[in-house]
Amino acid sequence: MTAEALHRLTSIEYTEIWDRFDAKFDFRASMHDFPGITEPVPSITWSLDALNDDPGDRKLDHLVDLVQDGLAKCSNPGESLWILDWQHTCYRLRPDLPPTDMFLPRVLEGRSREGWPRSPYPDGDYYIFLADDLRFGTFGHPWEHSLCVFGSELLDAITEDVDQVLQRVLRRDGLSAV
Repeated sequence: MTAEALHRLTSIEYTEIWDRFDAKFDFRASMHDFPGITEPVPSITWSLDALNDDPGDRKLDHLVDLVQDGLAKCSNPGESLWILDWQHTCYRLRPDLPPTDMFLPRVLEGRSREGWPRSPYPDGDYYIFLADDLRFGTFGHPWEHSLCVFGSELLDAITEDVDQVLQRVLRRDGLSAV
């Protein structure tokens, strides 16, 4: 059997990962009550407001590259990432494999590197990227307009660069930074 670079989750897989995610992070979908998850330690949540005045979306593209590169770098060979989009199609991605899936061109939405069906930027939906064992990842909140990055290895890999792009931290380890 050949390993797939990208796999659409079945309904059973979808339910299983959402149950695991909810159990660990206490996900709460809301347009008004933030942060939307119990943010783990360690974590940093940035405001995405710095992207509001972004002619040509250069900062957004740079942010997406930084986060996706960090996620790929922190994934062990053979390890998958969960890519979750609340109430929509979700995926498992092997960042160590080249994109080969025939359905990929039809599922790409928004800004994303080749082979990744979603961007970490929460463009109207909750976008969540998770290590297979949930030890690191990102949680994009569309209504708070924020991006939470968690897990030591991912934070070590991208914090300095993300700070330069987004500039304003909302929370550290789930506690207000202001």
